[in-house]
Amino acid sequence: MTCHTNYDFQATCNSFQSQSSSLSSQPSLPSVPSLTSHSLSHRRQHNLSVVDHHCLTTLKGHNSYVSSLALAGKFLFTGSSDNEVRSWDCNTFSSELDQEFLSNNNIVAVGKGAVKSLVVLADKLFSAHQDHKIRVWKINNQEPDHQKFTRLATLPTLGDRAIKLLMPKNHVQIRRHKTCTWVHHVDAVSALALTKDETLLYSVSWDRTIKIWRTSDFKCLESITNAHDDAINAVALSDDGDVYTGSADKKIKVWRRSPGNKKHSLVDVLERHNSGINALALSCDGSVLYSGACDRSIIVWEKEEDDGNILVVGALRGHTKSILCMAVVSDLVCSGSADKTIRIWRGIDRNYTCLAVLEGHRGPVKCLAAAIDNDRCDSSDTSYLVCSGSLDCDIKVWQISFPLLR
Repeated sequence: MTCHTNYDFQATCNSFQSQSSSLSSQPSLPSVPSLTSHSLSHRRQHNLSVVDHHCLTTLKGHNSYVSSLALAGKFLFTGSSDNEVRSWDCNTFSSELDQEFLSNNNIVAVGKGAVKSLVVLADKLFSAHQDHKIRVWKINNQEPDHQKFTRLATLPTLGDRAIKLLMPKNHVQIRRHKTCTWVHHVDAVSALALTKDETLLYSVSWDRTIKIWRTSDFKCLESITNAHDDAINAVALSDDGDVYTGSADKKIKVWRRSPGNKKHSLVDVLERHNSGINALALSCDGSVLYSGACDRSIIVWEKEEDDGNILVVGALRGHTKSILCMAVVSDLVCSGSADKTIRIWRGIDRNYTCLAVLEGHRGPVKCLAAAIDNDRCDSSDTSYLVCSGSLDCDIKVWQISFPLLR
């Protein structure tokens, strides 16, 4: 199967303004102190001498670059710029099954635009697309080793559009002589995120808006217009209700809905990056925010317990080109870059170490997903699966193992 891309990669991305800028690396941040340590004692503290990492398998099948990943149970969902969503059984990752056979039988959905983001909610899969739409797919798991999908809805739904269309106050101007209802995204939907209770879905877009959808009936409850000065590339939700958005305008904004208030308000603006922000990730307890940008740095932000202020702690450095994606699992931070590598970071008391550098992709790493590998964990070791999607059209599945901290 031919992968329709090239290894200049910049030419591939020129059709997407935000993506093109995300691949252009900028100077690093000398004003932010580095949190990475290379001392022998610190490396021993992290058990670096016994960290094992290797590629379990390379999944092929997409014939255009892989732009989104989601791990859910025993399945990995992958989306690409060829509009396809595919499903892979995680149980086959370490087996000798014919990957070509698997790739010919795992297309579960085809949209009408490049797949920018994927999230799974029970038996539903939400996919965000280049064509300004969010699609909802019903997952049928009646066959144990094969999933069937049917499209439940396209957001905004026809009912939502029809109701809003009738009232002039629901119309917003998107260009000089064009209007549409506020429930519509009018540019690529770049990222999705679910609240902890899974009742709300947040979407962000290159149209600079944030929209909030009710997952029970797919109704659009709120739209924050002109949330940023440029395309919004990333969104992260904290369990305490705070919403973080990262944009090509170099800013991270923090949004909050006060008790009794139906609308979100802006509560903070975080500005330390000197280039567009491509990725955001939160620690498991929500107290630490990680932001990755074209300046090749991952900035670490911490929320103070007493007043909730968010302060810069420092930066993680090592990538030689733009940070394009991040994922957090347990106490590990995974970062993917235009330098074609994935780095695995671990922090103890604000001292971070790069546990591993995963090499093997032939193009920029565009998306990541990670999970604890329960099948391979035991009383003394812990193991993780890290999945990476690249502009080389491949998905790689990596296993990371090391002793538990005592």
